[in-house]
Amino acid sequence: MGSVIDGEDVVQDTFAKALVALNELREATPLRAWLFRIAHNRALDLMRTRSIREAAPIEAAYEIADEITPDPMEALMRREAVETAISKFVDLPIMQRSVVVLKDVLDQSLEEIAAMLDLSVNAVKAHLARGRARLKAINAEPLTRPASRPSAEVARYVALFNGHDWDGLRAMLADDVRLVQSTHPMRIGAANVGMFFGIYSQQPPARLAPAWLEGREVVAVYEHAGAVKPSYLMWLEWRDGRISFIRDYKYVRYVLDEAELTIAPIEAPLGDRAAD
Repeated sequence: MGSVIDGEDVVQDTFAKALVALNELREATPLRAWLFRIAHNRALDLMRTRSIREAAPIEAAYEIADEITPDPMEALMRREAVETAISKFVDLPIMQRSVVVLKDVLDQSLEEIAAMLDLSVNAVKAHLARGRARLKAINAEPLTRPASRPSAEVARYVALFNGHDWDGLRAMLADDVRLVQSTHPMRIGAANVGMFFGIYSQQPPARLAPAWLEGREVVAVYEHAGAVKPSYLMWLEWRDGRISFIRDYKYVRYVLDEAELTIAPIEAPLGDRAAD
């Protein structure tokens, strides 16, 4: 998916679908390949609905070194893929992205990849060669830095939360706002989602900070006073200046493990800014 946020959505959907289909699974079916096929198909569905481009047509298969006795160039290309930031994979066409991640990151064989993706081994080789070449070009491009200041909406959300102004936060909710937390049913509607802030009001105070994850504006959550590293994050969507969607990652903290999170500079508290 090129994003830990979107990837988490696919993981959740994959296990939900797998649980429903578990009774239909034949005993001889390899579980890893079966789960990956579900995840891959779900990822494709999401990317297509978001109008992300389809894979470019493949050309004749390139020669890929024997994985049993790889040459130094093969090893270099694999290491480059492993060290590539997750967000950069989104610039690869879908099938190239799938093949490169499966081969160079997850260490699947060409034959296993072909079986998972319903491709010939030669087609896998072609996608792999083209994907590696594209990744090399992507990694050579200069880094783009996120905005230096958070949006006004996120800054206000953070200030109200840190000031424990729960009524002010509830006033920011759209009437049809949705809240997603991985271990709870979805909450829908301002009244129902407003209870979310009531839960936080009864817990030890958390501190928020505006941040960017893979170029996407998010909110970092620090659970403990004096913490230098955020515990998890929230992601908000807005419509006409009001919150239309909240994704709270409190119960899926591993999302931050390999994420490229950039924290916004610390600003004055809400009271001080109000005085300005």
